[in-house]
Amino acid sequence: MATKPSFLSPDYLETLLTQIQIWFGVFALDTMRYFIAAGLVSLVLYQLLGAWSAQRRIQSRIARPQDIRREIFYSLLTTAVYATVALFTIEALDRGILHKYDDVADYGWTYTVLSLGLLLILHDCYFYWAHRLMHLPQLFAFTHRIHHLSRTPTPWAAYSFAPPEALLMALFMPMAIFLLPLHGMVIFIFLGIMIIRNAMGHSGIEFHPQSWVDGPLDSMTSVTHHDLHHQKFNGNYGLYFTWWDRWMKTELKDYKPAFRAAAGANKNQNPQQHQLS
Repeated sequence: MATKPSFLSPDYLETLLTQIQIWFGVFALDTMRYFIAAGLVSLVLYQLLGAWSAQRRIQSRIARPQDIRREIFYSLLTTAVYATVALFTIEALDRGILHKYDDVADYGWTYTVLSLGLLLILHDCYFYWAHRLMHLPQLFAFTHRIHHLSRTPTPWAAYSFAPPEALLMALFMPMAIFLLPLHGMVIFIFLGIMIIRNAMGHSGIEFHPQSWVDGPLDSMTSVTHHDLHHQKFNGNYGLYFTWWDRWMKTELKDYKPAFRAAAGANKNQNPQQHQLS
């Protein structure tokens, strides 16, 4: 008597159904996180604080509705890629290849709290070098061109990646869990910070105070820092911090004047990069 192919066996079908359910669950969660972050930033800056934000707009050019539709479309593709990588990450966790813990007592409060800061530092390093890699002429069109179609980005561009870039960005989380044991809540908070920071950084509104670049906070990027990258395509590769751009001399020279102009310190100045049309 012929046996059923293994891929039609009840165990296989049950496993497949479980994987599909997990995929859709992760996709829904990450998509919801994206819409909440981008929607909230848009609501606050463009609606509730619209008049204030108009005075702090970095570019004179306004994103078109078709730009926002494109950003949302590719962001949904990105969350689909993230959900796929999550399947392999969950399997690796189940097999003990990666280590996530849920009891703070396993490593203590000190390590658990500090691990969030360390995770952000590692992510900034990973993002900087991955970002520079994608700007190589041999890789740019294949990986990063889609994101740079957002010449005047909006919060909806936070996840607007081509699938290869989305995959590169998604790989950070399993790599980080391989290097560091991480508490589940630390991972959750980190993912929230990442998407909110991305949405804010693509808003085109310089909401940081005028003194931001004149003190210790200058080690952290501003909205202008990343907006200039979208305008000029090269330089200002960092995500959270300005360290790597300064160490590697890739920070754009007109960053601080552009920041001061957008933040209102020198409204009589009107740098050329603000006049995109």
